[in-house]
Amino acid sequence: MAISTKLAQRQIIAEITPVSGAVTGPTLSGYFAQVSGGEITAAVEKIYIGGQAFPEVLCAPSEVGDVTLTKHYDADLRTLINQVRPVVGRAYYDIKIYDTDCDLKNLQSERVYAGALLVGLSEPEGDASSGAPATIALTFAISGVPAQA
Repeated sequence: MAISTKLAQRQIIAEITPVSGAVTGPTLSGYFAQVSGGEITAAVEKIYIGGQAFPEVLCAPSEVGDVTLTKHYDADLRTLINQVRPVVGRAYYDIKIYDTDCDLKNLQSERVYAGALLVGLSEPEGDASSGAPATIALTFAISGVPAQA
């Protein structure tokens, strides 16, 4: 019987690559520290036919929720943030989300969201009483189900 190896949240990382087009966003190198979103849901309509205790369920197409990637902020990112700000809502990126092993080496398992539209930029927030790292976050609208590479 094979031993199942569970992954810690720190073992899921992401990177993005700008997609060439009318508006090409800047390249943000390195991995993002946090990945959230990308849930797949489908709306349904419940139809009650007279005399039935339970409804019939009509299906609808599935949708993928926005994906948010977070990176720890450092002064080198300020120039990139200034380049990202004007292309929000216009630039497309390919997103790759990797599973890694305990040494944070890529296990060759990835989720790929091709042609995701950059729809949000959250700049670093400040708090004089906090020692927590400052972060930036990019939010992407997803137009299809992720591919497995």
